[in-house]
Amino acid sequence: MNQNGTAPIDETLARYSDLLFGTTITVYVLAMVLFLAALAGARSRKLAESAQLVAAGGGSAPVAADRAPGKIAGPTRRTFGERLGNMAYPVVVVGLVAHIASIVLRGIATDRAPWGNMYEFISMTCAAGVIAGLIVLRKPEHRPLLSFVLIPVTLLMFIAGRWLYTQAAPVVPALKSYWLAIHVSIISVSSGVLLVSGVASMLYLAKLRWARPADEEQTGTGGFAGALRRVVDHIPDAATLDRLAYKCVVFGFPLFGLGVICGAIWAEAAWGRFWGWDPKETVSFIAWVIYAAYLHARATAGWRNTAAAWVNVAGFVAMLFNLFIINLVVSGLHSYAGL
Repeated sequence: MNQNGTAPIDETLARYSDLLFGTTITVYVLAMVLFLAALAGARSRKLAESAQLVAAGGGSAPVAADRAPGKIAGPTRRTFGERLGNMAYPVVVVGLVAHIASIVLRGIATDRAPWGNMYEFISMTCAAGVIAGLIVLRKPEHRPLLSFVLIPVTLLMFIAGRWLYTQAAPVVPALKSYWLAIHVSIISVSSGVLLVSGVASMLYLAKLRWARPADEEQTGTGGFAGALRRVVDHIPDAATLDRLAYKCVVFGFPLFGLGVICGAIWAEAAWGRFWGWDPKETVSFIAWVIYAAYLHARATAGWRNTAAAWVNVAGFVAMLFNLFIINLVVSGLHSYAGL
């Protein structure tokens, strides 16, 4: 123990944790590129199948031949893009293992729960988001959507490692409580799950905005709008995306509510009141209300799913606002959670 009663920091384990953190970002970027290549390969396969039909005779003749009695369809050869997609999923798992190892080593090095500052909290939240993405998008046809989950994950981790990095050290006295392991971990996990939901809703809105009819999918369109449409053509249908977003909120919303309740209990023990409308408490309550409105909208007849999706995106924006602006810009009782 040091003179202040805290355990000494294991600098070696802390360096290994930092190294694994950087390795995780690299692996996630590699997986993201592989998934995007898999999406591009989906178009190649569609065009190849169309070319095979035309070569076989065009029109309805190939369909009739395939349906002839006793005819057995030959195996469909996987495209290079599909093989990349199958490779990318285990790559994400490898990255997640390195990510979890980084968090665990940070905790061992500091002898505390490894989410006592912004750098550690973002790392934990991103790990939860990747885990949620791997579970929700585990079906082979949904796996390429992980690329859109990894985009905000790698961006957040880069920001945390570049500008919010904090040397391994004991937490400030205000955080020396068992509620740190309970309250912050619940909020972090729920935030990661809600990140996946926000991404799914944004893809849902993009699908409605830029998706093309089936008879126009092979029509070339130039410019940025054309590139967006080509990407949107390869993601699942809007109904699937809406369902994925809803499932994530159904799991993440009560977990987030539980985290807010645990925070109130901790506040009563630390500051003598359950709720004081501190900026972070206020924005957390606003985010909770927004997600409650989303669930209400999804369950109310007459509400369009598009309106509900926008509400879900608003909740995601509120979470990001609470994470960065409130912690780093606005002064309040939670300001020590910054750098």
